[in-house]
Amino acid sequence: MPTLHPSKRVPAAADRYIDGRYSWMRLLISIVLATIGGAGMWAVVVVLPAVQAEYGVDRADASLPYTMTMLGFALGNVIIGRMIDRMGFVVPALFAAVMLGAGFILAAMAGSITQFSIIQGLLIGIGSSATFGPLIADISHWFVKRRGIAVATAASGNYLAGALWPMVMPPFILSEGWRTTYIGIGVFCLATMLPLILMLQRKLPRELIGGGAAKAILTQPIGVSPRLLQAMLVVAGLGCCVAMSMPQVHIVAYCLDLGYGVARGAEMLSVMLAAGVVSRLASGFLADRIGGIRTVLIGSVLQCLSLFFYIPFDGLASLYIVSLVFGLSQGGIVPCYAIIVREYMPASEAGRRVGIVVMATILGMALGGWMSGWIYDLTGSYAMAFLNGIAWNVLNIAVMAYLLWRSNRALAAHRGGLAVQG
Repeated sequence: MPTLHPSKRVPAAADRYIDGRYSWMRLLISIVLATIGGAGMWAVVVVLPAVQAEYGVDRADASLPYTMTMLGFALGNVIIGRMIDRMGFVVPALFAAVMLGAGFILAAMAGSITQFSIIQGLLIGIGSSATFGPLIADISHWFVKRRGIAVATAASGNYLAGALWPMVMPPFILSEGWRTTYIGIGVFCLATMLPLILMLQRKLPRELIGGGAAKAILTQPIGVSPRLLQAMLVVAGLGCCVAMSMPQVHIVAYCLDLGYGVARGAEMLSVMLAAGVVSRLASGFLADRIGGIRTVLIGSVLQCLSLFFYIPFDGLASLYIVSLVFGLSQGGIVPCYAIIVREYMPASEAGRRVGIVVMATILGMALGGWMSGWIYDLTGSYAMAFLNGIAWNVLNIAVMAYLLWRSNRALAAHRGGLAVQG
């Protein structure tokens, strides 16, 4: 009978906690929480035209609330993640949900674009962060054999939110106005998220999260220090998401430049997000079989190839196909960083470690979106912007290839040591 990889062996004491019926129920609740809490990221995009018109500002100033939201979201992944490592999931998540709901209600009362932006960043951005990185870190503790698919499924809630909220909000904005819609979202978040979070009060025994024999069993050797691994994952996350942002942020404008119109670009963005959900689930299955590093490497190589395809294939039909391929390539990359953290780092540090990597990916999206626009302004074309994304993607591939090499060496040495002991 083949032996399980060390990271897939479950301590006997954990049998009734991990990979069981409650774990799957917790995952289901987590998906719902992520889909509801994801309103914090997507609602501001939907109300942007109405906010711009009411406050009488230009497009650059109207985009400030989104930027503040993403910065708050990035910071919150670290802050809330660290709180969860120390206190467990429930108390920090309740705190974040109250921030999110109150943020929507207060934002609806903002008297200026500056007030609106500050509330978006400090309350909505940080509040919504609990339903991404920290939520992923929490669910990773409850699975070992199926950790990959569990993490990927929980992460899919963010994309589901991106598909759901932009469809739900416009009719209410049209009939009631954006302020009333925001108040409604805030009340809905408070009414649904608080009881859902309270359903997650069960805790794993501390010894299964923090140290001792469990730590030795549930982590893999990699041959680099946790600090260096963390730094390399930050570089990798930054690189992949600078590349990822080029189509996601600029596909609508790109289609407009090509004469296809805004609607076609929006449809291509929807295709990317829908394909991204499929990619996340498929990557989770794959990571359970070949590990997180190999899965990220495969996704990153495919993402790089799809970015190349955008340059020569600029016909309408071909852009839909390339956008589909891009979505299928990139969707599973970010969740797999959380899987890598859980495979190679102490479980007791998962919230903080995952939060830092997720923060790097968000900053990569923000940097890449701005950088692509800057390159377009300089050159009058998106061709160099795509090449810039490809260069950052190559950086990600190089980092992950190095980590795979170190992992293979460390695992071979580990097995050799066990053979000598035997």
